Amino acid sequence: MKKRKKKKNKFLIFLIIILILGLAGAGYYYYLKKENKEMSKTIEKKEVKKLKIIDENSDTRPIAIMINNHNTARQYHCGLQDAYIVYEMIVEGGITRMMALYKDQDTAKIGSVRSARHYFLDYALENKAVYVHWGWSPQAQSDIKTLDVDNINGLTYEDTYFFRDKSLKVSSEHTGYTSMELINKAINKLEYDQKVKDTLLNYSIEEIDLSQKENVLEATNVVIPYSNQAKTSYIYNPETKLYERYVNDNPHQDYQTGNIYTTKNIITYKLANKTIDDKGRQDIDTIGSGEGYFITNGQAIPITWEKPSRKSKTIYKDKNGQEIKVNDGNTYIQIQPLNQELTIN
Repeated sequence: MKKRKKKKNKFLIFLIIILILGLAGAGYYYYLKKENKEMSKTIEKKEVKKLKIIDENSDTRPIAIMINNHNTARQYHCGLQDAYIVYEMIVEGGITRMMALYKDQDTAKIGSVRSARHYFLDYALENKAVYVHWGWSPQAQSDIKTLDVDNINGLTYEDTYFFRDKSLKVSSEHTGYTSMELINKAINKLEYDQKVKDTLLNYSIEEIDLSQKENVLEATNVVIPYSNQAKTSYIYNPETKLYERYVNDNPHQDYQTGNIYTTKNIITYKLANKTIDDKGRQDIDTIGSGEGYFITNGQAIPITWEKPSRKSKTIYKDKNGQEIKVNDGNTYIQIQPLNQELTIN
C-alpha cells in the first residue's frame, strides 16, 4: 500500500509540474502576443516619410504651361505656387517667359497663359509633359509638328479649355487663363497619353546640407539679370528656409492670394542666345554642356549640366561627378543669357 501511495504521489507531483509549465508557457505566449500587438501599433503610428512636392508613386503625366511674364501681366499671375518646377528664359524685347510644370494638382486658375517659343519645347520634352500654350511663334509651330509634341493651344480652344478674365482692365493678350480641371478634360478629349512614371530631378526626403560640399558659397541673395528690362532675384528667409522671389526689385506675388512666390531650390546656368527675326525673337542653344549653380537653404555649390538632345533630360552633377539631389520642394530653373552677370552672396 505504501509503495502504491508513493507512486500516486509522484504521479500527482508530475501532473502538477506539467500543469505549472503549461500555464507558464501559455502565459508567456500571451505575453509575447500582447507585446507583438503593441509593437505593431507603434509601427503603425510611426509616420512614414514621403515627398511633399510630388508623389513618387504617381504615374500622372506632367503638364507644362507657358506663363506670360510681361510687366503688365506679372501683377496678375495666378497659380504658380502649385508648380513643382518653373523654367525661366529670355524671349523677344528683353523680357522673359516662364514654363510651369504641374502634377496631381487641382489649381483653379493658372496664368496668364502665353504663346509658345520653340526652345521651351526642349524642356517640356525632357519632362515628357503635355505642352499648354496660347498661340505660337512660327518656329514653335513648326517644331511642335516636327517633334510630335502633345500640345493644347488656346487659339484653338478658347472658351473650351481656356478662359479670359474680363475683370482685368488690360490688353486681352494678358487675360488668358486655364485650370487643371480644364486641361485634364482637354487631355482626355485629345486622347493624349496620361501616364508617365518619371521625374527630371532626384529629390531628397531628408534635408540637404551643402556646407560639406566642395566650393560651397553663402547664398542668401541671388541676382539673375536677363537684360536691362528683366532681373530676377531671390532673398533667403532662414525662418521658412525658402527663397522669396522678386522681379525688377519688386515682390513677385500671386494675384489671388497676395502671397509672395517662394522656392526651395534654384538651379541656374547660362546659355547662348541670338536674335533670329525682325520681331526680336530668340534662339537659344539648349544642347550641350556647361557649368552653373545649385542653390538651396542659403548655400550654393557649383555644378555641371549636360543635355545631349532636345528630348533628353538635362543631367545636373556636382563637381565630383555625382548627380545632384534637390530638397523636397519646388524648383526654379533659371536659364540666363551668356552676356549677363550672376550674383550670389
